[in-house]
Amino acid sequence: MAIDLAALGSVSTIATCLATFAVLLLFCRRLGHRKYNLPPGPKPWPIIGNLNLIGSLPHRSIHALSLKYGPILHVWFGSNPVVVGSSIEMAEAMLKTHDNTLAGRPKFAAGKYTAYNYSDITWSQYGPYWRQARRICLLELFNAKRLESYENIRKQELHLFLNELFKNENKTIFLKNHLSDLSLNVISGMVLGKKYTVKSDNAIFTPIEFKKMLDELFLLNGVLNIGDFIPWINFLDLQGYIKRMKVLAKKFDRFMEHVLDEHIERRKGVKDYVAKDMVDVLLQLAEDPTLEVKLERHGVKAFTQDLIAGGTESSAVTVEWAITELLRKPELFNKATVELDRVIGRERWVEEKDIVNLPYITAIAKEAMRMHPVAPMLVPRLAREDCKIDGYDIPKGTQVLVNTWTISRDPKIWDNPNEFQPERFIGKSIDVKGHDYELLPFGSGRRMCPGYSLGLKVIQSSLANLLHGFNWRLPGNMKKEELNMDEIYGLSTPKKFPLEAVAEPRLPPHLYAL
Repeated sequence: MAIDLAALGSVSTIATCLATFAVLLLFCRRLGHRKYNLPPGPKPWPIIGNLNLIGSLPHRSIHALSLKYGPILHVWFGSNPVVVGSSIEMAEAMLKTHDNTLAGRPKFAAGKYTAYNYSDITWSQYGPYWRQARRICLLELFNAKRLESYENIRKQELHLFLNELFKNENKTIFLKNHLSDLSLNVISGMVLGKKYTVKSDNAIFTPIEFKKMLDELFLLNGVLNIGDFIPWINFLDLQGYIKRMKVLAKKFDRFMEHVLDEHIERRKGVKDYVAKDMVDVLLQLAEDPTLEVKLERHGVKAFTQDLIAGGTESSAVTVEWAITELLRKPELFNKATVELDRVIGRERWVEEKDIVNLPYITAIAKEAMRMHPVAPMLVPRLAREDCKIDGYDIPKGTQVLVNTWTISRDPKIWDNPNEFQPERFIGKSIDVKGHDYELLPFGSGRRMCPGYSLGLKVIQSSLANLLHGFNWRLPGNMKKEELNMDEIYGLSTPKKFPLEAVAEPRLPPHLYAL
């Protein structure tokens, strides 16, 4: 988020400290510069470094700096050195060549307060615990067999979602609300075994409250918290983020305790209990004496929270951006529906197995992920040792960012990069699995999102059925030129103003019935 520099000057404690620390920091920094050949970048200010150059959309601020200083850039966030890669070559160097060296995570307040003291998959420090967490994700939670076993859940929730849109035919709706419900219900069924957030007498939170909690979680995990970069003023919590993190953590923990208690209760006295959902799997692993690192209760809660948040946000944000872009170019709807009618017909819905035969729908999804990456600078990495990239030194302790937003707008890679053109992917082998560095919506390397395969299934199937089942238009007399394309920056980057649109059914009515 935007850095409130005025607040820095308004606090008397900081004013007292400035004179004391300024000379010391500059002296130490200059000593460090003598030892290293750092990448180019703007000259830092005392205390705040280059934070004065970072606006409310950091990926765009960094993009502007990369245009001036080149594809590898060095800046200071407070007292923290940060190196940003903004080209295919730099992305490959950081995420593949030096993947192991740059696999650390900075210890931000978000990881401490909202992720059970860095116990989740996203913020856990590189080492035995994280390696075990990654193995659990790849081998136990997101393996092909388990994802296939949950296909009926995804199919059922998608049908309920389409039925709900049908009930609202020809009415103006906020599409993101319905997409978030779909994603949350799918992930709840797979991870929790039931919809803990539906309206009921024993529900901990209402659906609206829970979705607000998820929005807050993604926002707070992506903000630039001053205290993370100027540690000696962290206790002041100038932006109020830490207070919000603590409040949010208590809410989530209350929910997670309820979930775990119910799961443990239903397993009592059942011999050879068969796991019904991902929480069951995690609880069984917590009892496994052969694990290299014991999975404690707080670890189970942290993993569960990670699974819910990650599985809910990315797909809803991506599909909303895709429909928004299509509304700006209505002619693309026709290309999509021609393909859908030819391959699927008008007597059934699109199934996951159909996606391989729908190259234009796949291209729309890829183009949405290119133009609107959910995490435009990925999650920050940390150099665990000194290394050298493109002839420049990357000292141990440097934060490393890959600006995929800049890469996705590089005119050397993409023709008309600021135009939404799904056709650019037709006949191309560019994929989103972390091997093609021009398109990295889920990251790459060791720290790549372990649940990308699930996210991709939900994105593609929901998008395909939205286009197959409905004609979309803007409400009233609104013109496509009036669509607001502003975004909000956090750990994800959703639309600032949610899309309002009208859905008109295009298939026989019996297909929408439950």
